[in-house]
Amino acid sequence: MSTPHNEANLGDIAKTVIMPGDPLRAKYIAENFLEDVKLVNQVRGMYAYTGKYKGKVLTVMASGMGMPSMGIYCYELYKIYEVENIIRIGSCGAYKPKLKLFDIILADKVFSESNYALTLNNEDCHIVESNSELNSIIEKTAKETNINIVKGNTVCTDCFDLYMTDVNKFLERVPSDFNPVGAEMEAFALFYTAKMLNKKAACLMSVVDSKYIKEVATPEERQTGLNNMIKLALDSTVFKTD
Repeated sequence: MSTPHNEANLGDIAKTVIMPGDPLRAKYIAENFLEDVKLVNQVRGMYAYTGKYKGKVLTVMASGMGMPSMGIYCYELYKIYEVENIIRIGSCGAYKPKLKLFDIILADKVFSESNYALTLNNEDCHIVESNSELNSIIEKTAKETNINIVKGNTVCTDCFDLYMTDVNKFLERVPSDFNPVGAEMEAFALFYTAKMLNKKAACLMSVVDSKYIKEVATPEERQTGLNNMIKLALDSTVFKTD
């Protein structure tokens, strides 16, 4: 079985998927953290690798950038490939002065102005939650492995927020009590699709730019400087709840 976007056969993709946006980040994770790795998809360069991490079989697959791309891949993973859990890992911009480069954010609720939910499922929905069970596992894993995380609400935008003519105008349209800690471009589509299909989704993000600091992480730093977030996501897939 395959789709127009994924050449993997049913069974090639594990029940749990770690999902970076960048295909090269998926390759980096597979080559540096997984054992017995097999490349199961390379259609459109959207690499997917299945292997073992600490004995657990999982898949690392790229989503591409933006909600439309994430929406295609996560829908097919959940609906066609019978995936149960997706943990998105990616970069984000920070909206709080306390957050520094490469601090890790765990998304709780996500707000988007997008009509993704209306178009996909005829529902006028603009706020959607992550899965509380997955988030709880990630939080416990972070505590066990001494990795600091900030849990909070985030926004999911249709364009890169650094390119907005006035990001403050956008923030004025966010519900006044939402208080976002950061911004990215994929989580709403992932969380909404998971909700619609009764699956589980979470999102971890590393800060690579901020309203409050001048530094912006370079492409090289983004590629290799996110290891704490990567390890947290991977370790969460093998966390024992008993």
